[in-house]
Amino acid sequence: MCRSIKVLRQESTPAAAEEIAAASLQFVRKVSGYRKPSKANQEAFDAAVREIAATTDRLLQVVTESYPQGHTVRESAAIKSAARGQARQAVPSGTLDNS
Repeated sequence: MCRSIKVLRQESTPAAAEEIAAASLQFVRKVSGYRKPSKANQEAFDAAVREIAATTDRLLQVVTESYPQGHTVRESAAIKSAARGQARQAVPSGTLDNS
């Protein structure tokens, strides 16, 4: 079920209310284990979707981008990983003091 939840935080285009609502619905479905709740649980189910959507909207409004402009999250992770690998290779073996 949660495979259909996509990343909503994108620099170029803010998430639409419909996208936030759809992701919230998928999340509540996954957590509750219900695709469609019973009539007895419908009110609690809908309230949870609304609360998660509101929280998600607030989060997306205050979260700042932490990766370089023009890079996706994956590209930034790959850049950081490559830099760490280069740093490890830059230290000649036998130069570390193990005493």
